[in-house]
Amino acid sequence: MAKTGLSTVIFDLGGVLIDWDPRHLYRKLFPGDEAAMEDFLATVCTHEWNRCQDAGRSFAEGARFLKAEHPDKAELIDAYGIRFDEMIAGPIGGSIAILAELRDRGAPLFGLTNWSAETYPAALQRFEFLRWFKGILVSGEVGLIKPDPRIFRLLIERFGIDPQRAVYVDDVEANIAAAEPFGIHAIHFTTPARLREELVALRLLPSRLAEWREDPGQR
Repeated sequence: MAKTGLSTVIFDLGGVLIDWDPRHLYRKLFPGDEAAMEDFLATVCTHEWNRCQDAGRSFAEGARFLKAEHPDKAELIDAYGIRFDEMIAGPIGGSIAILAELRDRGAPLFGLTNWSAETYPAALQRFEFLRWFKGILVSGEVGLIKPDPRIFRLLIERFGIDPQRAVYVDDVEANIAAAEPFGIHAIHFTTPARLREELVALRLLPSRLAEWREDPGQR
């Protein structure tokens, strides 16, 4: 049965609203050599290495110890921080359409993102829709990172969110699992179409049939 009384929607950013992937940059730096690119991302600038920047470490510090281990890859390592914006292909259109609908219906919107404090300001400048939120908690700015339960507790406390009335959308299952003990209704994001279906079921968005019935111009 769908949980009733929901009103607030909390969004993860990368992978839900924003198409971020280091491959968007490193395909340029490993032209025609997908295998070498994947090896670099699996063994040098790894996901776990980047999570340390998301948790508050500077890119300069992170790059320094990597370059000590891989001096032959110094330029490739430095590119991760210097050219971070090129890892962002753009907004995920279907998700932004949903976000706009929620905004227009008056739903309080909040963000919770694992993102470096150094690179987030450029994203905030680039994407106007990030200013639709009543508040966004950025991991690198607070020194906590999902799925640590403390970042969810801080989000709730800082923005005065009632978790029993909140929905959280994230593309990482571990983050979904971390949100649920707070009483938040968590949705594992896979596609904008599936997200819309779930929000319709929760009565946060109208069904397409309901919209058609309400708009005589569509008949």
